[in-house]
Amino acid sequence: MRTVFAIGKRLIAGNKISFIVTALVTLCATSSGDVVLSNGNYLWLLAVMTPFFFVLYDFTKLMYLGAGKRDYFFACVVSYAFLAFCISLANTAFHFLLDPLYPARTVVNLMDVCGWTENGIVAAGLRQMAFLLLVMIFLHVLLSMQARWYGWLTDGVLIAVICIFTPIAPLRAGLAGFFRLIMFNSSAIQHIAICLFLSAALSCGGLAVLKRKTL
Repeated sequence: MRTVFAIGKRLIAGNKISFIVTALVTLCATSSGDVVLSNGNYLWLLAVMTPFFFVLYDFTKLMYLGAGKRDYFFACVVSYAFLAFCISLANTAFHFLLDPLYPARTVVNLMDVCGWTENGIVAAGLRQMAFLLLVMIFLHVLLSMQARWYGWLTDGVLIAVICIFTPIAPLRAGLAGFFRLIMFNSSAIQHIAICLFLSAALSCGGLAVLKRKTL
């Protein structure tokens, strides 16, 4: 575990660009009108950017430094969990402490849009953390597959799902049902459990992909 945490610290320390860009966007983003998006939601940008650096930049560097693939992957998962916790904590603080002070008439936070705050502040933070962890692991696995044929196949399937499921009502309903489970679920326990289960399943797939990956 020491190796995993050491690699995790190196991953986070080397992720400066993601932190800087996210901080600048969060602090500088302004909106006009009666309804505005909470600045805290721009912190989600860190969750989207981080997997790109972990996979496309840090993997090769760490492999040349002698890190094991399994240690690297578990370090990534631990780092994602830590970042998901920090982002969730920060956005929750934004929502409950800073959003009410915003001069706009209505400040929209995605935590409210998804219905996560209906179960209380603690449940809202945990639900956000579980969802962000799922997003980061999904992006990590997807990016890890890009150099292989099954990565291109996965890209094709995802594009087909968006292009085919969206215009056809029954398929669109099924796609909407999936997003209701992972984003708009009315049950906090079920929502967290589903996100963690999918994260674990993707992690198993990601580890299998990583074993085949070469420099």
